[in-house]
Amino acid sequence: MTSKELVLVTGGSGFIGSHTIIQCLAAGYRVRTTIRSLKREEEVREMLRTGKATNLEDLSFVEADLTKDEGWKEAVQDCKYVLHVASPFPPSEPKDENELIIPARDGTLRVLRAARDAHVKRVVMTSSFSAVHGDNRKQDPNKPLTEEDWTDLERPGISAYNKSKTLAERAAWEFIKNEGGELEMAAINPCTVAGPVLAADYSLSIEVISRLMNGAVPGCPNLPFGFVDVRDVVGLHLLAMTSPKADGERFLCMAPPQLTMKEISLALREHLGDKARRCPTRSIPDFVIKLMALFDPSVALVVPMLGQCTVASVDKAKNLLGWIPRSNVDAVVATGETLWELGLVKK
Repeated sequence: MTSKELVLVTGGSGFIGSHTIIQCLAAGYRVRTTIRSLKREEEVREMLRTGKATNLEDLSFVEADLTKDEGWKEAVQDCKYVLHVASPFPPSEPKDENELIIPARDGTLRVLRAARDAHVKRVVMTSSFSAVHGDNRKQDPNKPLTEEDWTDLERPGISAYNKSKTLAERAAWEFIKNEGGELEMAAINPCTVAGPVLAADYSLSIEVISRLMNGAVPGCPNLPFGFVDVRDVVGLHLLAMTSPKADGERFLCMAPPQLTMKEISLALREHLGDKARRCPTRSIPDFVIKLMALFDPSVALVVPMLGQCTVASVDKAKNLLGWIPRSNVDAVVATGETLWELGLVKK
């Protein structure tokens, strides 16, 4: 690697985005990051200091919004690589699915066009496991999901988020094929991202662990979660950014197997002791969750996941790029520990 190559990280104020900045700076890159308002610059810098970021003098900010054209030309100027991490993640199902689909799809195309025009070498797009298996179908446990699988957009009950991630990634590959010129691309498809929390404004993917540790749920519903540590998500982005083998490829990103909510609670209790004393261990029947969903939109989002165990293979990332993730339990425990350290768990 040539010293001080410039990398653009979109969405620097986000959970994955902030960890991406930290690892890029540690690897010796200069980093430019986009945020929707420059008023948040100091807030982001504070998050990075919490994450023990180094070389912060090599970090700069530019104001850009996925829903607007302004700022993207300046954002990509002189960049060798773009890590497109930014994407909307809803706290509940929107009334109009286009509230998510349009910024996810059109925003991705804005980034790709700007990168192509600026002669960026490669874009690594943060897609989602939702673009691989983002619906409520039953899965054949004898056939693990791979990068060849795509979410069926015609299935009934598919959420706006799952649809937005699928459409955005498909649009990106179509752009690369038809309009990308010499621009290269790879896509990373992570499942539920856990790991060290850097601020109170954390990702919705952390919510399940926060609720368990704060005693906000009376018990454990039959919900399996596929976890991956945010540090390993970023590590896979960096591998895909520079490896010649990654061009034109997508990579599933998780630390199998899935953990049920009860297993998450028990792991937190075992590793964090009294800090996790509020974590429940009794099970909640499915019908109770469905009743709760009538009054809590965030609960309604998980109803299609009840009892839906998913088996997936991450052999491609391991074999092609040498990616080795932490265990799912390590990711969950790191989340709980940092929630406690930041005072985000009731004492």
